[in-house]
Amino acid sequence: MAGKTVTTTEILTLLAAAPEQIATFTAGLTPARLQAPPAEDEWSFVVILAHLRACADVWGGCIDQILAEERPTIRAVNPMTWIVQTNYTELPFSTSLAAFTAQRHALLATLTGLAPADWLRTATVTGAGKPLERSVQSYAEWLATHERSHVKHI
Repeated sequence: MAGKTVTTTEILTLLAAAPEQIATFTAGLTPARLQAPPAEDEWSFVVILAHLRACADVWGGCIDQILAEERPTIRAVNPMTWIVQTNYTELPFSTSLAAFTAQRHALLATLTGLAPADWLRTATVTGAGKPLERSVQSYAEWLATHERSHVKHI
């Protein structure tokens, strides 16, 4: 899907699939295996999931703000910066997956009922160079495709 705009239906499908795929791919793995990086300089499954949760916090929060306010200005937050404010990397994988799944259900409940015009609502994003215009659809697509790339590593 790289290089082309992903439809809202495809976005919803990808977002819905991620928690189930992660659960399937990690079923039966021991807590030790989930916490251990598979190789030097690689992330463990716990860290990958923590990263996905941080991305969902940040980008999902942007979606919520765009829907709640008329053309808000949002200060960019890097999920890698946000994650240090959480305990996500310290949590058991099962706890983190349950929280990720619940968070995803809430996001899908928000996105599923949107009118086409709501997907196009925008914000001005500052703090990462030149101000950018981002939409609900662009954040949702970014989240879905970013997750897809990480789920492939699980």
